[in-house]
Amino acid sequence: MSTSRRAVITAAAAAGLTAAAAVGPGAEEAHARPGEPSPPRRKRFGELADGTGVDLWTLECGGTRLKVLSYGGVVQSLEVPDRDGRYANISLGFSDLASYVDRSPYFGALIGRYGNRIANGRLTVDGKAYELPRNDNGHTLHGGDQGFHARVWRVEPFTRRGEAGLVLTRTSPDGEMGFPGTLEVRVEYTLDRRGDFRIDYEATTDRPTVVNLTNHTYFNLAGEGSGSVLDHRLEVAASRYTPVGETLIPTGELARVGGTPFDFRRAKPIGADIREAHEQILFGQGYDHNLVLDKGITAEPEHVITVSEPVSGRVMRIATTEPGVQFYSGNFLDGTLEGTSGRVYRQGDGFCLETQHFPDSPNQPAFPTTVLRPGQKYRSTTVHSFSAE
Repeated sequence: MSTSRRAVITAAAAAGLTAAAAVGPGAEEAHARPGEPSPPRRKRFGELADGTGVDLWTLECGGTRLKVLSYGGVVQSLEVPDRDGRYANISLGFSDLASYVDRSPYFGALIGRYGNRIANGRLTVDGKAYELPRNDNGHTLHGGDQGFHARVWRVEPFTRRGEAGLVLTRTSPDGEMGFPGTLEVRVEYTLDRRGDFRIDYEATTDRPTVVNLTNHTYFNLAGEGSGSVLDHRLEVAASRYTPVGETLIPTGELARVGGTPFDFRRAKPIGADIREAHEQILFGQGYDHNLVLDKGITAEPEHVITVSEPVSGRVMRIATTEPGVQFYSGNFLDGTLEGTSGRVYRQGDGFCLETQHFPDSPNQPAFPTTVLRPGQKYRSTTVHSFSAE
């Protein structure tokens, strides 16, 4: 029987349940009452080698608790209730700053200037060529080794009627990681009275450049550290995907998903076809591919993705303005990283759904453009909604 989110969080409050019954960090803290935002809270999380302080911000609204680092804009924890009102952290991450700096596979991070891969670390804008760091098999991944995920952001908290949030800003100087133009970036994380987690991205530039921003949270709806996500059921409104070569650079084709492991038009377990001897699955050692959303680019976010976890009953729905989503099934988690629960992460213990433009678009004329020019404003929005059934 389906249970509304309001009923779930109301039941949790009535039963006196708090995060003490939850999985993950912050379990000693009580959750805010349904629909009411709590004032954002800040505490010191650590310091970088140069003495720069990194803060941990906590937001609560609508029965959802979100913890965010000023380093990398990292989603360090995201707590939501299951069908019985029990809270768990559903995002993978670390308990200490050093792990994020030294060995994080982009856990929870803001990604820029360009999410995903750019072939051979090269791009051309208006006939001028630019060389970028090659940090992934000879290609540029997620803006280079010192991309937005590795920067400290300015953070300003806010509360307004039925919402609590953070505004994260930074200036990316001309030439940072090889990209042209000074880029002014503003990202807003918001929790609303329904417990939805909304991300709004904006950017402007003083020279023609390319921009593709996203967030790299790894999810496990059963709870961080609980094991494999392969039994999660995934549905994506995408009739095509972008096949890749051996080093995961798109071939330029927009291939149909029908008859392939990439057909998630009807909900199926993530692991249903992950062991098929399909060339694309072999290249990615699982899923690490851009799914082409049927809706294309939209002015307002539209619902395109649903993920459900059968044991907890948790459901996550994603709406976005973006034309694609990079679906990654945690293929390279290898048991060497200890998460916030104190348990290690192994292959398939988390999944990512990175809403974005397509990988390598600067070198693929048939893909939607990612060029941003002076006088224009880059805008993108993605909303994560949670319920239980």
